[in-house]
Amino acid sequence: MTRLALGSDSAGLALKEIVGDHLRARGIAVVDFGVCGDEDTDYPDVARTVAEQVAAGSFDRAILICGTGIGMAIVANKVPGVRAAVCHDPYSAERARKSNDAQVMALGARVVGPELAKSLTDIWLASEFEGGRSSTKVAKIVSMDMARRTSQAPPGL
Repeated sequence: MTRLALGSDSAGLALKEIVGDHLRARGIAVVDFGVCGDEDTDYPDVARTVAEQVAAGSFDRAILICGTGIGMAIVANKVPGVRAAVCHDPYSAERARKSNDAQVMALGARVVGPELAKSLTDIWLASEFEGGRSSTKVAKIVSMDMARRTSQAPPGL
């Protein structure tokens, strides 16, 4: 079974709750790292925490939700070992996994409605990396991550 993390900022809270309920109804256990209630949490804090958990292997995949999904994806992609993709239609959700082996899907609560978000989640979870021609491309991304890990770059984002 896939170990799944879920996170949002306040803009993504309502959609995060819908996606979380949808996953639990399907029998998928999720750990919620997102904002709860009225607390004011910045998306970089949530995205970094979740992405670091994915990079460490604590979770196989994660779904991050903010207003557009863009900010969450940018931050998650700063964490070496993580490939995050903003998904807004069925094709992008499928290809994020099949072509890019993305472990993190980012959704925009101001862009994607509840029913589409549930559908994208199902498509993304059902899709697996196909390898083939994409293997060399993903290997180049992994190589870039490894170079960053071993560089003298300052810690953090």
